Amino acid sequence: MFRRDLCLLVTVVLMSGSALADQALAAAKNCMACHAIDKKLVGPSYKEVAKKYTGQKDAVDKLAIKIIKGGSGAWGAIPMPANPQVNEADAKKIAGWVMGL
Repeated sequence: MFRRDLCLLVTVVLMSGSALADQALAAAKNCMACHAIDKKLVGPSYKEVAKKYTGQKDAVDKLAIKIIKGGSGAWGAIPMPANPQVNEADAKKIAGWVMGL
């Protein structure tokens, strides 16, 4: 029993650490200046984004491209600026984190 509980605890800690790391990456890349997890700021909340793209196989790839290249029209009149400082691997990490919310 103790061993199973310990394994479960380790798994939860590792998974939450990964989620926090990706949130930290989003903050480091300035994404959190315009987006929040559960409320609209300049752009939609990350939970709204995840909901919109749920069920799309290529959601992470689509979002990674939007993170890097920016976009307009998907969420209203305010365009999302390009973020060329974000490399493809980091954009996919952030997009994967968003889709996991």
